[in-house]
Amino acid sequence: MWLLPLPSHGTEPEVEAAVPEQVPTANAQGVRRRGGHDDDGSAVGGSTTADGAPPEGGVPGSSGGAPQVGGRVVVTGAGSPAGRAVVAALVAAGADVVALHDDHDDHDDPADPADAADPADAAAGARAGAPDVPEDGAGPGPADHVRVDLTSPGVLEAMAGSAPRAAAGVPAPPVAVVHVALDTDLRAALAQPGARRRERAEASARAVVTAAAAAGAGRLVLVSSAMVHGARPDAPVPLDDDAPLLATPDDGLVGDLLAVEEVWALLARSMPGVPAAVLRPAAVVGPGVDTVVTRSFEVPRLLALRERAPLWQFCHVDDLGAAVAVVVAQGLVGPLGVGSEGVLVHEALERTSGLRSVELPARLAQATAERLARLGLLPTPAGDLAYVVHPWAVSSRRLRAAGWRPGRTNEECLEVLLEGVRERRSGRGPRLPREAALGAAGAAGAAVAFVATAAVVRQARSRRSR
Repeated sequence: MWLLPLPSHGTEPEVEAAVPEQVPTANAQGVRRRGGHDDDGSAVGGSTTADGAPPEGGVPGSSGGAPQVGGRVVVTGAGSPAGRAVVAALVAAGADVVALHDDHDDHDDPADPADAADPADAAAGARAGAPDVPEDGAGPGPADHVRVDLTSPGVLEAMAGSAPRAAAGVPAPPVAVVHVALDTDLRAALAQPGARRRERAEASARAVVTAAAAAGAGRLVLVSSAMVHGARPDAPVPLDDDAPLLATPDDGLVGDLLAVEEVWALLARSMPGVPAAVLRPAAVVGPGVDTVVTRSFEVPRLLALRERAPLWQFCHVDDLGAAVAVVVAQGLVGPLGVGSEGVLVHEALERTSGLRSVELPARLAQATAERLARLGLLPTPAGDLAYVVHPWAVSSRRLRAAGWRPGRTNEECLEVLLEGVRERRSGRGPRLPREAALGAAGAAGAAVAFVATAAVVRQARSRRSR
């Protein structure tokens, strides 16, 4: 066997991961500076800010009050978990939202109540064909869900939606166009050939910006990911909003986002006078979210490097949606990180979640991921391993300066993530096929942890049989 004997934390793991029924909330004494200790000398951990201080208070998604958005806002990718949260937040802020669903995506179906709107959407009446649309000025009307091929010229017509029309019959220009490029459905993304997926991602960005220009949009907002900054052992914690984009331009989903950002920036520069913003959230969690990070919790043990334990930062989709509403309401521009306050040290994540880790030297972990990729067991690049072992936390500096605060801590986001795992295991949510367990259907970190855990089990059994 090509995998060498591996060190681990704890004793022999069970075949199935033991996800606890409930994650306890970290107390105030669970906050520490990196490398710090409690009064009795024992290491403690929890969410910390950049300087190790406890997270500060604030009103989630606001600057002294809920953001208010007047006029029509177009949101693409509205059927994804992130897109639904953006639509719900903008509707709650008073916008007339035109929610565009990519006609190419089988999983993006506005006719399905599970896809068309989340409970917050429904409460606001934000779903296709909702009755009793308020008169203009009477309050936030329902979102108008429109299906369209996002790579086609039909995007311009779709942007008009059912917005109030001027006397001449021409729709009022949208105050903003929000393009949700962040993919939070890994299974659907991996079902597409990589080259075709990249082609559509770039074509969609071009079509959306071109249509926005023709429609006279007041501003452009792109929802990407902080993954484009890359994840490195020597990365500053947290990354500033203006941190360089150092991710490897590979053929995976991160490479897709880099390509989209390049197309978006080039076209946005051709629209002088139209403000543009790019939101880059930390590891996104929420109902239905499926990413390389969330899948790292689908296997019996987490992965940790011997040289340095991971630092975790999450972003709930509702907080991402609130951030978009603040950006549109206040006219923020440029790159903006979005994440829960501070970071969650790995020891605290293990303690509060009840999960254990398998520990590997960094070179062995990377070599294992590369070997799995060469064997065709990973449909995503081996480089994705970096995002579950190295830091890529963001500061949210500009958003916090505007008064935005995340509504959930890293610990609370972790509980949301683990609840999704429990739902899939109980049959209440989409379950990964057992034959895909080795690669966790696309997550390099999960695949390496799975192989390492299997090696630990074999070693333990071999010792018992002697």
